[in-house]
Amino acid sequence: MDDIERARRVIRLEIAELERLHDRVGDSFVRAIRAMIDCLDRRGKVVVCGVGKSGHIGDKIAATLTSTGCPAVTLNSLNALHGDLGVISDGDLVLALSQSGETDELVNILPALARFDIQIVSLTGNLSSTLAKASHIVLDTSVEQEACPLNLAPTSSTTDMLVLGDALAMVLLEARGFTKEDFARYHPGGRLGRSLLLKVREIMRGPDRMAIVAPSLSVAGVLQEMTSRRAGAAIAIDDSGRLAGIFTHGDFARHFQSNPGIGQLPVETFLTKSPITVAGEKLAIEVLHIVEKHCIDDIIVVDETNRPIGIVDSQDLARLRLI
Repeated sequence: MDDIERARRVIRLEIAELERLHDRVGDSFVRAIRAMIDCLDRRGKVVVCGVGKSGHIGDKIAATLTSTGCPAVTLNSLNALHGDLGVISDGDLVLALSQSGETDELVNILPALARFDIQIVSLTGNLSSTLAKASHIVLDTSVEQEACPLNLAPTSSTTDMLVLGDALAMVLLEARGFTKEDFARYHPGGRLGRSLLLKVREIMRGPDRMAIVAPSLSVAGVLQEMTSRRAGAAIAIDDSGRLAGIFTHGDFARHFQSNPGIGQLPVETFLTKSPITVAGEKLAIEVLHIVEKHCIDDIIVVDETNRPIGIVDSQDLARLRLI
């Protein structure tokens, strides 16, 4: 067996265990979600604890919960009996991870946890373990075989825990009506956060940086105006100041091939007269959708009367790290 086949064997084993996990999801999962919702309704938090590899998985689950609007912290089981239990308050929910359900450091804190008015939800592969018996809700993460060729190193079991934790977080997210805008509040430094927090008006180039022309102006005059503004497009407006169309460097290049005398002709002949536009009060993510859907470089920003107030260049999106 070569290295590629060994790798595929590991993946196949973990997929098989995930399929078993998939089939086991049932009433206990639903009760866990309801318990988490009740906890949050009481302004409580989720306290995640585990030891070893389970502890690492717990860290990730806590991070995912927190980033999707569910306050969550991790409790170091080793330090819990030496003051760290102070992180727990009545009304919280403890999410305890232990494949064996008999991990000493975790089992030792169960009597102390019983003194709090909390719910304990356990992720364990041993439904008759000390942890399972002390839990209000038990989620089964048992596996028939670890992906480790020695069947020793936690592999399939930790994958089950991780995926089940993701399922809890995502189902909880939907149940609570968590939106993209909510997500952006917790990720202001990320691409999605920026695109959801910024308005189009905040990222557009204003009138002082726009090449605004009359439809009757010659193409040569339009190109000169575009050059002076360092703009890749010119916006044509009618006598009332409303949008009449757009003309880009790309338009010039295409038409010049068949009409070398284009420079002396009025630009209205070559305008795109119904260009894609966006309102200034829209979120910046709208611009991202337009760019991806229509494959264009310049989006005109208009007010409620269809008067141009700005333009967004796709280069600006890259500069602002929105794409």
